[in-house]
Amino acid sequence: MGKGRYLLKRLLYIVFVFFIISILMFFIYKSMPGDPVDAMLGSLKTTMRPDAYQDLYNRTAERLGVNEPLPVQYIKWIASMLTGNFGYSTQYQRQVIDVIGAPMLNTILLNVFTMVVVFVISIPLGIVTAVRKNGVFDKTVQVVTIIGYSLPSFIIALLAIFAFAVKIPLFPISGVRSAGADAGGLQGMLDMVWHMTLPVLVMSVSGIGGITRYVRASMIDVLRMDYIKTARAKGLREKTVIYVHAFRNALIPIVTITTWWIIGLFGGSVVIESVFLWNGLGKMLIDGLMNRDFSIVLTMQMFYVLLSLAGNVLMDIAYTIVDPRVRLEN
Repeated sequence: MGKGRYLLKRLLYIVFVFFIISILMFFIYKSMPGDPVDAMLGSLKTTMRPDAYQDLYNRTAERLGVNEPLPVQYIKWIASMLTGNFGYSTQYQRQVIDVIGAPMLNTILLNVFTMVVVFVISIPLGIVTAVRKNGVFDKTVQVVTIIGYSLPSFIIALLAIFAFAVKIPLFPISGVRSAGADAGGLQGMLDMVWHMTLPVLVMSVSGIGGITRYVRASMIDVLRMDYIKTARAKGLREKTVIYVHAFRNALIPIVTITTWWIIGLFGGSVVIESVFLWNGLGKMLIDGLMNRDFSIVLTMQMFYVLLSLAGNVLMDIAYTIVDPRVRLEN
């Protein structure tokens, strides 16, 4: 009963915050300079007679609903969004729902592969450095992770392109697939993974650096606890002490930083997708801002908002999984 009440409260909290942020985002973007109708009509303004263009402008504005008061526009926009209609893209001149499918899949694949690489490397690395604290290996890893954590992602991307796409042409510089490549089948999948390798490696650098350091710090704190000394005194195997007793109790702070890193990863992929011309939500968001395509921009922004809000709830639930002593009500 307590968990159900907690989840209901969190759901109401998500709905409330979602609507507040949606109002702020809508009015902020609508106050930005630029006319989406002019952007959509493009060069027609210079090729048509002024009266004909004005008539076309009025009809287009009415069709897009931008000629109505902002509160009315917001109500219609949020009502349509809640029913799955995300509006009309002035850039692509199609419904937003019809153009976000492939970019969303590309972004999800890019981020999922990055998460797998980061977790596979950072968690064992953090445990080993904690166990071998202050050794040569630990100090070397600390220096490398600080450098990786500190460098901006676009700097790492440019260095990676220069090293592994220009000097040593192992990977393509940009794109999702090779020109003319079959989109389906095993060959198409391998071609996509080949194009994805460099962006995934670049995005993984900061994640590996940050999570490795958090795992190391959490494990060092737990390994100092009295119950760890007791477990060792009882003659338990060192691997059992480390991976069963110590690591599970070190997971609470790791869950926190990992959840926020995953949420930030989707937002951070905006830069990487733009650098590598990866056809994902990040690149679509940048293109939408440049072309004042507010339907695309608002849809992407609300996706990131919803991801952040849901991440908080999932983080609380994860706490109860890794440590049953934690109660959701608290």
